[in-house]
Amino acid sequence: MKRCPLLLACLMACAALVPQGAHAEPPVRRAPVSAGALVASRGAGVVEIGTINVWVPSGSDEPEPEFAPSDTFGDRLARPQPISLSRREVRDLASGFVLTADGYIVSSAHVLWDAQEAQVRLQDGRHFPARLVGMDRITDVALLKIEATGLSPVVIGDSSKLAVGDWVAAIGSPFGFSGSVTAGIVSAKNRFLSGSGETAFLQTDVAINPGSSGSPLFNVDGEVVGLNSLIYSGSGGYMGVSFAVPINLAVDIARRLRAEGRIRRAWMGARLQGMTAALAQSFGVQDPTGALLVQITPGGPAALSGLQRGDIITAFNGAKVQDFSSLAMQMGDHGSGRPATLEIWRQGRKTTATVKLEEAVAVAPVPPPVPDAGELPRLGLTMAESGKDLQKQLGIDGGLLVRQAAGLSRSEGIQPGDVIVAANELRLDSVDDFDRVLSRLEPGASLALLVVRDRQPAYVPLRIPAGQNLPPRP
Repeated sequence: MKRCPLLLACLMACAALVPQGAHAEPPVRRAPVSAGALVASRGAGVVEIGTINVWVPSGSDEPEPEFAPSDTFGDRLARPQPISLSRREVRDLASGFVLTADGYIVSSAHVLWDAQEAQVRLQDGRHFPARLVGMDRITDVALLKIEATGLSPVVIGDSSKLAVGDWVAAIGSPFGFSGSVTAGIVSAKNRFLSGSGETAFLQTDVAINPGSSGSPLFNVDGEVVGLNSLIYSGSGGYMGVSFAVPINLAVDIARRLRAEGRIRRAWMGARLQGMTAALAQSFGVQDPTGALLVQITPGGPAALSGLQRGDIITAFNGAKVQDFSSLAMQMGDHGSGRPATLEIWRQGRKTTATVKLEEAVAVAPVPPPVPDAGELPRLGLTMAESGKDLQKQLGIDGGLLVRQAAGLSRSEGIQPGDVIVAANELRLDSVDDFDRVLSRLEPGASLALLVVRDRQPAYVPLRIPAGQNLPPRP
């Protein structure tokens, strides 16, 4: 639980007045906010993110989504109808939170890296196509933008003030169950994981499962202090250990992505390691901070500057280096092509070195495009009349077989192989019937399509977007 500085100051002042030997009351810590109050006050800032990746089979390998929803119609249809396709749509679900009222959304990069389409669903049920502003795989932070205003941004806290044992909670969409709340404590800070770069994670015992990636981690005051990113698991599900990107780092990355669309990192040509108390004692330093050089790239900036394995970088351009994660951000702020001054502890004494950093080469993702409604006739649907055999198999009379689904229709879960039997209350027997229904609608109007999949019917609502290429009115 978060400490109250004012309360602690008062207790310390009162302690000076207590006579020696007198019994002093232990410090009072605030109880955490209830889960109900947390959801009521902060839940509107949490979003669900659906992604689509079109996979072209080329062998036995296929994408493994974090959580592939078995039912894209919200438990109204049971299973996809089998159909032979040369292209397969892989759907995934994640979580995120509203950073600004004008539509900037923060989530995890790993669920958006290969996505060709992203859709953000708000707590009130509204959903918007999302544009990828940028993402950073090293810190696993992504920034999206939706065309919406008046949203409810979360309250950003200060992750540096968290202490081990503090109460924390998460709101997300594990396994597609949106608005799920889990709670626990901070188990450790500054956890560096193998294969996760220089990110110093928060470790918690908050239950995080597939679908929760990108969800906010709240403190006792309902402030976001972390971006839930990883779980340690041997089964694919939660096993008591989860990791979050500290919000101070996540917001800084989001700010950089908003400004430039990517993260510029400076390259030193050295592998770094975080310091510990045991390492500090081994190297003869009292302060267990800084970044320890464990490998030097031949011909790189570090090697050209005379840096050596075993050097401990304690300051960068006069600013103290807390760990190698903060050093990476300091180098990024400094940029490449200009000399930087390093303070170093080497073989029992302090020294300095000047290094000219180079810019690291980064692989940029392909942004998920926002479909242009005007280029997708019939709401992105390509259809044909269903045959008698299919009608008999599904137990229906009439209907249109979906050959392809794109844009709005695909985002709402309509798939090739579905059969649309009605639009609102009107039965559909031909594509002309569908065109006549669309021609009577204005942009912003709603249309409910009765869809049959694997003998299970469900209405799927679609809102006609502005600029939609509609058939001419009769």
